[in-house]
Amino acid sequence: MWSGPRNLSTSMMYSFGNRIDTTIVDEPYYAAYLHYSGVVHPMNEEILNSQPWDPDLISAGLTKEPLNGFTIWYQKLMTHHMLPEFSLDWIAQQENVFLIRHPARVIASYAKKRGRLTLDDLGFAQQKRIFEHCLTVCRTPPIVIDSDDILEQPKVALSALCAVLGIEFDSRMLNWPSGARQEDGVWAPHWYDAVHKSTEFGSISGPVPTLAVEFDEVLRPAMEIYAQLSELKLRF
Repeated sequence: MWSGPRNLSTSMMYSFGNRIDTTIVDEPYYAAYLHYSGVVHPMNEEILNSQPWDPDLISAGLTKEPLNGFTIWYQKLMTHHMLPEFSLDWIAQQENVFLIRHPARVIASYAKKRGRLTLDDLGFAQQKRIFEHCLTVCRTPPIVIDSDDILEQPKVALSALCAVLGIEFDSRMLNWPSGARQEDGVWAPHWYDAVHKSTEFGSISGPVPTLAVEFDEVLRPAMEIYAQLSELKLRF
């Protein structure tokens, strides 16, 4: 599941993680991204110390079969973590889904956690690059799904997603226990507070927000990419 930040990505991970046939992994390239980019995030040292930094080692692990009898491995992958020098050829072995969200909603949510942001922070350009690479190397077409569509009709949207993935819909995907999961990354205390209080998908948070003019240079290119991917999204 390829997503930018503040895209419903953690709720989706919890949704799939509540299936009895599914194991999950949370942002396995986060430490590698911080190490090779030099970007500093909240809880930076904790993240760097919690994961391997070698992208080839990480991708080799992600292409293995799921452990402990699970038949599905849900991998929450953040597009902005995939630096250009990280190989993407391994994704040809995966089923790839791209989770999109209206950029104004993403920016408004992200700015509450980190006041200063750039287009690179939000992962839209990286999402487009990964999507286009997937078109050239993957055995099955990539899938696009919009987070607002999931919030509006969780059962319908998740049923449609499962159908196109060739797996059975499980009603356990609609709810999950409140609180943290053992699979959470060490960064969860900073980023996952709202999800930890939840037990299900919330509702769409009102109309698309109007952003301050200071965000225009980020919003314009993000909207262009979002519109392109939105044309390809699952419709149900």
